[in-house]
Amino acid sequence: MLGGPDPLDYVSMYRNMGSPSANIPEHWHYISFGLSDLYGDNRVHEFTGTDGPSGFGFELTFRLKRETGESAPPTWPAELMQGLARYVFQSENTFCSGDHVSWHSPLDNSESRIQHMLLTEDPQMLPVRTPFGVVTFLQIVGVCTEELHSAQQWNGQGVLELLRTVPIAGGPWLITDMRRGETIFEMDPHLQERVDKGIETDGSNLSGVSAKCAWDDLSRPPEDDEDSRSICLDTEQIRETLRRGLEINSKPVLPPINSQRQNGLTQDRAPSRKDSLGSDSSSAVIPHELVRTRQLESVHLKFNQESGALIPLCLRGRLLHGRHFTYKSITGDMAITFVSTGVEGAFATEEHPYAAHGPWLQILLTEEFVEKMLEDLEDLTSPEESVACLSASSWLPQPEEPAGQEPAGQEPAGQEPAGQFKLPKEYSWPEKKLKVSILPDVVFDSPLH
Repeated sequence: MLGGPDPLDYVSMYRNMGSPSANIPEHWHYISFGLSDLYGDNRVHEFTGTDGPSGFGFELTFRLKRETGESAPPTWPAELMQGLARYVFQSENTFCSGDHVSWHSPLDNSESRIQHMLLTEDPQMLPVRTPFGVVTFLQIVGVCTEELHSAQQWNGQGVLELLRTVPIAGGPWLITDMRRGETIFEMDPHLQERVDKGIETDGSNLSGVSAKCAWDDLSRPPEDDEDSRSICLDTEQIRETLRRGLEINSKPVLPPINSQRQNGLTQDRAPSRKDSLGSDSSSAVIPHELVRTRQLESVHLKFNQESGALIPLCLRGRLLHGRHFTYKSITGDMAITFVSTGVEGAFATEEHPYAAHGPWLQILLTEEFVEKMLEDLEDLTSPEESVACLSASSWLPQPEEPAGQEPAGQEPAGQEPAGQFKLPKEYSWPEKKLKVSILPDVVFDSPLH
């Protein structure tokens, strides 16, 4: 940030002896410097006072198991941290404990099964108050694909607690072992039962993702289309408001919407049965004085396969638990929010279930219709490869690739990955005047879309 290409000023690396008596192995401990405000002179971060967050309010840490005979720490974790920090600086989205990062590639570029990340509080590094604000330390925890899926379908904090109970998978300090060849569910099948019970009881904490998606108003003839996504008085102001308003809900795993914030940091609370789109979440996306709300008769939703694969999770894990779920387009200003009848503050109603507020579409689905959609969309849940990533949610550019390109580990464009259905694929509910299309990525990459 100060003349160099890397967002972090530096990454410190320490040898930690662990505690054999507590089942904590010797490991390398990495700590970033640069996401928080190191200088207080407004060169990198705006100084907002000592009581608020310092810079982005956090630094990253990582604990990597030390291999026998290893005399110096590997440097690849520093590059990984630079990549995450680059995302934070470019998007201005921050991380919270319990978040997940879908990486789709071994973290060390080997053949390891550790290909994704969860984030949690560092067990040794407590929050500190500096002259430039408060800093917390979020530890990166490497996980397998199956563990990531459980975090998506349930919540990150729950999966982290399971990892702490398995020494090989992390133990009390959640130390990443890149040579781990089994998931926690393969090591202890009973852990899958705990996840399944948690999903049934709690639903999912994944309240939104940034994704390749779009929507069309089928109730308006094309020649009469003023475009409900362009009726704002100030496009740039709308774009900025949409970004700031939705970033709360577009993280891969979030605390409940009614979570408490202290010093700019979010602490988890037990999820409420009655969800809200109040001023702390998506209702603040676009000011009412700038855009009028329109009721629509018929809508067409469009998703790429990765995003479409999250629709069953949205319906089963969120709406059936009285919550909402938001898709925020990564290729434009559009957003699609599914809401249940129990969500407060929504501008979509049972009488008018499809409503648009500028580029933001809300769709209210009754429990009966959700059950019907789950039956009809059953094939979306079958290809395991299609479970979507975040945001950073699937919002993060994949390693060594610019954002917007196909994630590492996926088939090249034009080739159909094994086990996935042929695109395009359409679902329609004429009686509800709703249509959903699953389309190839290239449709969303086109500037004319």
